[in-house]
Amino acid sequence: MKHLLAALLIITPFAAHAFCGFYVAGGGAELFNNATQVVLMREGTRTVLSMQNNYQGPAADFAMVIPVPVVLKKEQVKTLPRDVFGRVDTLSAPRLVEYWEVDPCYVDQREYEEEDGAVQKSGGAPDEPKKKGGLVKVEARFEVGEYDVVILSAKDALALEQWLKENKYKIPEGAEALFRPYVQQGQKFFVAKVNVKKVTFEKGMAKLSPLRFFYDSEKFELPVRLGLINAKEKQDLIVHILARNQRYEVANLPNVTIPTNIDLAPSAKSEFPFFYVSLFDRTLAKNPKAVITEYAWQATSCDPCPTSPLAAADFATLGADVTPTKWSEEDQWKPEKQFVLTRLHARYDKTSLGEDLVFRAAKPIVGGREFLTDGKALEQGSRSDSINNFQARYAIRYPWKGKVECKEPVYGRWGGPPAGAQAEGTKSAQDTAFVTRDPKKVDALAESPIAELSVAGLKPKAGEALRPKPATPKK
Repeated sequence: MKHLLAALLIITPFAAHAFCGFYVAGGGAELFNNATQVVLMREGTRTVLSMQNNYQGPAADFAMVIPVPVVLKKEQVKTLPRDVFGRVDTLSAPRLVEYWEVDPCYVDQREYEEEDGAVQKSGGAPDEPKKKGGLVKVEARFEVGEYDVVILSAKDALALEQWLKENKYKIPEGAEALFRPYVQQGQKFFVAKVNVKKVTFEKGMAKLSPLRFFYDSEKFELPVRLGLINAKEKQDLIVHILARNQRYEVANLPNVTIPTNIDLAPSAKSEFPFFYVSLFDRTLAKNPKAVITEYAWQATSCDPCPTSPLAAADFATLGADVTPTKWSEEDQWKPEKQFVLTRLHARYDKTSLGEDLVFRAAKPIVGGREFLTDGKALEQGSRSDSINNFQARYAIRYPWKGKVECKEPVYGRWGGPPAGAQAEGTKSAQDTAFVTRDPKKVDALAESPIAELSVAGLKPKAGEALRPKPATPKK
């Protein structure tokens, strides 16, 4: 995945993004989850879970363990190309745009009607468990790409921990206690062992093929507690959910939308990731344990667009080929079949997350667009609507500095760069878990006041005029 603003991102040596399972290493090696992207597609009772994982650790065999509600078969598991995750992340990430004020004396003879959202060791499977009175059972085993997969069921959490240890995996302290609720619920365990001879390592990090699997369950949830085993510090979890005409939120934790439509100082052009991390942390401090919605929009459109919207091939890759209602390229023009992309962002540590994330359907919201709420101010939060058009959008605005030679100048109209100016395009704040965190960046860079965070916004210097005075028109 291409890292935008790479020079500004400070990479931490250990875990930063959370994972819905945990990693176990062979030979006593210690592994840390470095970055995981999760995309869920949901329709009816079917969930398709796609994830791209990076690992930081020694080049030795290792595996990941994920609770699943049913025994998965080989045809339910496949590997995916990596590029689709980059597009999903870029499309939904918080974005920075630039606007230039239109000549206040410009008169446009045309009128446009604006429509909401129209803008356009050799691998091998692990050994059979030693008999322990049927407490652990291998339900299935198969190979998918560089992964050797076993599906385990267990009647006892301690026996499951012992099985992994007997198969030469070092289990982190506390694993049995975290296994226990999943065992009590009758969950199975998806164990994907990796043959490192089939993968590429870059700077000690394995570049693995993304995995996708699907199953049917009345519950729509993501197991994240096991990921705490690998946590060395606070973790960021970003979950993308695709569903037809449906936004999602969490059912078992508070929900809040990120403050949006905030104008920033020009210096934010080089500091946008730092600003956004500060804004996120301040929002979370005011709403402890909340999961923050950063994006909810029709997946086939965007405004502004940091990358191209998702297309038929992307939906098929992420699960539309196995959902009850098949999806084709023609469906992107049918309102009743359009996918909504929701981006949820949580940050937590071992002490602040006591349960897995459970999702529920939520009503459509809008926000973060160039629409005025009262004819004067942009909408800074979210509000209910009939469609989903919400995004974390921030802008640098350049006021008109040319001559004003008309009686009735009209200020506050914004567009692209004038002749001689160059726009850099929409920038996304990605990999924010790796950015140095400074809570004061919001106060230093936000020109707009943010009432909900008690941020006053930057004020013009003493004696500095906000607008040039209109010149007397020439006779």
